[in-house]
Amino acid sequence: MTTTAHDPAAKDPAAPSAGNAGRADIGARTLRRDRWWLPPLVNALGLMTFVVYATIRSFWGSAYYVPEYHYLSPFYSPCFSASCVPGASHFGTFLPEFPPWIPLAVLSLPFLLGFRLTCYYYRKSYYRAFWASPPACAVSEPHSKYTGETRFPLILQNAHRYFFYVAVLISVINTYDMVVAFQSDAPDGSARFGLGLGNLILLVNVIGLWLYTASCHSCRHVTGGRLKHFSRHPVRYKVWTVVSRLNTRHMLFAWITIGTLILTDLYIMLVASGTISDLRIVN
Repeated sequence: MTTTAHDPAAKDPAAPSAGNAGRADIGARTLRRDRWWLPPLVNALGLMTFVVYATIRSFWGSAYYVPEYHYLSPFYSPCFSASCVPGASHFGTFLPEFPPWIPLAVLSLPFLLGFRLTCYYYRKSYYRAFWASPPACAVSEPHSKYTGETRFPLILQNAHRYFFYVAVLISVINTYDMVVAFQSDAPDGSARFGLGLGNLILLVNVIGLWLYTASCHSCRHVTGGRLKHFSRHPVRYKVWTVVSRLNTRHMLFAWITIGTLILTDLYIMLVASGTISDLRIVN
């Protein structure tokens, strides 16, 4: 007797096999027919662009401060070294001069890098973009085994909550830098209120940094993660709900701040080097 495709007794090639724990025996890496490889590629290019630019500018060592308008690049804040140009050290210079191979913002950059690298969204982004773990939904990864974040070095990802506290402090410092920049130098040497395009760019960057920091998963946990009864903590519950709404856009804020950081530093570099003049609105 010959079975046909309509015979109930015929074996379905995609049906679960006895030794496959109920999973379909599919030899192809994926059955997706869309351009699933495009988002990982875009993420890889975006992250690489930021890393290359930030690395070059962090070690550039010049054109990071505009003394007339007190514009300070976020890649050089805070600047505690005696190597900093006059006026760029808003909190004093208690560190000696640095050799060229040490960035001036050496105290803040490692923590900011750690905060971004251990961020839940960025983990997903660079795991997919660079490690193909997995490269996309419904696409198998090329690795033979999976250990998660239980071994070195990925176990260090659990330090994200501690980097969060330092990131908040650095965001406060960046906010202070932004406020100081609203003071421009008068002809007689005194300080007066000033407003230029650089101020607006610094303001947008600071707002973006706060949105990214406040939408962090660790911030959501700090504000209400350990509460057992929201009704007993109405204020913290309200804060938690606001942070939770921001958290749904954490990915958006992550990419926005990459763009605003590059834009802010690039604009200050062009003004500080004399390539362009700051567009002044007031004074």
